Amino acid sequence: MSVNPNMSNREVVDFVLCDYASKAPFLNLDFANVSSTEMTATRVIAYGGRGRAPRVPFDGERTATMTVETQITPMKLFAMLAGNDVKSTAKVFTREVLTLAEGKITLSKAPVQDSLAVFAEGDDCGTKIEATASGAEVTITGGSDGAKYIAYYLEERTTGVQSVSFNSKSFPKAYIAYGETLYKTESDELLPYKITAYKAVPQANFSASWSNTGDPTSLSMVFDLFEDEDGNFFDMTLIEE
Repeated sequence: MSVNPNMSNREVVDFVLCDYASKAPFLNLDFANVSSTEMTATRVIAYGGRGRAPRVPFDGERTATMTVETQITPMKLFAMLAGNDVKSTAKVFTREVLTLAEGKITLSKAPVQDSLAVFAEGDDCGTKIEATASGAEVTITGGSDGAKYIAYYLEERTTGVQSVSFNSKSFPKAYIAYGETLYKTESDELLPYKITAYKAVPQANFSASWSNTGDPTSLSMVFDLFEDEDGNFFDMTLIEE
């Protein structure tokens, strides 16, 4: 390979995010569609003489952000943005349409105490039906067997569930972002290109939407980049062989 080769890129960066404090790998983010970095700095100028000519530049306040866009969204990604762990328990709201048999309807799960509301099928969210729950079995007062009822309730899930909580006390923490992409030279060589963001902190603000038309939902995350304790900020490294 020639020294300082002419090369170009048309590929996304794959990242491995490592916890900044422990250095342990947190997430292999190899499913992004777009990854970009923006560097900024402040320049002030000393002027002097007739015509107020610019004389001396002063540069400083270098800042950077890194943006990652993805249509693949594991729960760990939202946990990172929330600043919390993925939990294996959750309370979820359930709606079921059930048929009365022997004066009872049977829910899929036992409802959380005081969360059950039952309505006649033709009066959904209208007048509540008198109902008493014992576990998942619900007795309907004055009901007719074969009639359909709509039950709303909270259920406690302790298996087969992943949950992420956003609250006012937890915010994203710092990560080391190790990235890799490929550059192609005019000699048709593919060269690995490594990126290191030594202290990347995800911004807490993001948007998520759900739609039944158009392209799959895309999540855009912005990381603010900071110096680490050794003064390292951001590296770009070309692997020549």
